[in-house]
Amino acid sequence: MIDFAKQLLLKRTANIRVIVTARWKEEMQQQIQAQIDRADAQLQQLEAALNRQIMEIQRQSLQPMPPQVQQEVDNLRLQANAQRAEILEQKNQLLQQLNQVQVIELEQEVYQGQLDSFFPIGIGENLIATMNVEIVLRDGTVQDIRTGFQQPQLFNT
Repeated sequence: MIDFAKQLLLKRTANIRVIVTARWKEEMQQQIQAQIDRADAQLQQLEAALNRQIMEIQRQSLQPMPPQVQQEVDNLRLQANAQRAEILEQKNQLLQQLNQVQVIELEQEVYQGQLDSFFPIGIGENLIATMNVEIVLRDGTVQDIRTGFQQPQLFNT
């Protein structure tokens, strides 16, 4: 029980690290591959939507197309190209991540993300050391909780 006259309950960010296992690699590869598949589906949807829009514009306009209608079609293509480039960049990043996961060695620790945690702090305790916390997981199970480790200094003193 926290004695609020002498202690506070504070919030901190905990770093999550995982120990690479065959199971973790498989799960990460599946997650990344699913994201790649979604990017491919987005590209197909983009192409289909663009083609539908252009066909509709062409159907409704006179032949040959007046310059303002051709400009509208060109603008649609430019917008689609920008979206396509963005999706392809995301897909490229995912492919790089997939490659990194495939070549990472088993039993190595890798950074997975962060989550918030709460902790009590009392008079005389080192706030800076207590703020630093890391949770180490192996296949989703907590293997270690590290506190008080030194983070790199940000300022030269």
